[in-house]
Amino acid sequence: MRVAHVITRMIVGGAQENTLASVQGLAAFHGHDVALVTGPETGPEGDLLAGLEAEPGFEVVTAAPLVRSINPWHDGRALAWLTRWYRDWEPDVVHTHASKAGVVGRIAARRAHVPLVVHTLHSLVFHAYQPAPVRATYRTVKRALVRFTDHYVSVSDDIRQRAIAAGIGRPEQHSTVRSGFATDAFVAGLVPRGEARSRLGLPLDRVVVGVVGRLFPLKGHDEVLAALGPLARRFPDVLVAFVGSGPLEPELRRQVRELGLDHHVAFVGRVPPAEVPVAFSAFDVLAHASLREGLARVIPQGVLAGVPVVAYDLDGSREVVTDGANGFLVPPRDTRDLADRLAVLVGDEPLRRRLGGVGADRIRVEFSVEEMVHRLDALYHRLATEHPVLAR
Repeated sequence: MRVAHVITRMIVGGAQENTLASVQGLAAFHGHDVALVTGPETGPEGDLLAGLEAEPGFEVVTAAPLVRSINPWHDGRALAWLTRWYRDWEPDVVHTHASKAGVVGRIAARRAHVPLVVHTLHSLVFHAYQPAPVRATYRTVKRALVRFTDHYVSVSDDIRQRAIAAGIGRPEQHSTVRSGFATDAFVAGLVPRGEARSRLGLPLDRVVVGVVGRLFPLKGHDEVLAALGPLARRFPDVLVAFVGSGPLEPELRRQVRELGLDHHVAFVGRVPPAEVPVAFSAFDVLAHASLREGLARVIPQGVLAGVPVVAYDLDGSREVVTDGANGFLVPPRDTRDLADRLAVLVGDEPLRRRLGGVGADRIRVEFSVEEMVHRLDALYHRLATEHPVLAR
């Protein structure tokens, strides 16, 4: 089949890593003719395409007008550009990711009479932390796009169920496909804790709570800082390591200074994708207090690295973390409980060893790139058999 994956930008981030792994796997494992269509923007998070081989096995197409911000002029040009490109390239499947590419990419696909149009819900753009009118507008837009969409892929069962409940398509139009990563390579990339901390510039004699993600609003860094104050008073040797970069870094550094937490926070910065296992090797505990995720891949990565996880109990977190078995789940925005649960693990090394890695064997299979790509391939073929043109 000819399959085009469309996304606005290829920064270092979960949705982008999912998209890149999908196009690589569909081309390499299943022999599809695959194109990755992306806008031109990058950012402080880094560019995932920078490290690609000269011949990656799939076509990379840059759509100049496909930018992230809402701009009627650029959006109209992007719609026209994609419509022309689809007509020229003639894909059997267009698979879109993220909000902007999901809107213009799907409408253009219908205009170009692409047989199958699939959209991945990496998260839901409407959420509880928006003003009600904004949330209602996003939900209305999502419902309106159903007529341009044959099937939805969600990265967690929770996202799938909430999308259906919000009136986004019929239940039979939805599937869950975990956001896969190279689980075997991730495990092979783990190193001894002392070596990891030396490479990241972290002290060897501190209890390190890792926070991995873009420094961006709603990603939970300020939630962790709110919990860190009482935690640091109980455990003077605790250190929170922020791994990632993004536009919120100056504000977070200001908060750290004002809260007097300089001794307890390290800004590690962006770690290249190949070095991510090293970062997890340095952690004693993983904290994930993001307020808006589908199912952040850092959570299964933490389990795979043998690190107990403390996460907000929202979206797909409970599909990986079993409370009391391999970590703890905390009610969203309850920074007091977040501090208490972190304290339980920070103060109890035997408990950290006992909880760390429980369920890793399941994660290694269920979240593998091979499993994700196999499910996508099976989905495309099933949908193709139901389509009158492709079924011939």
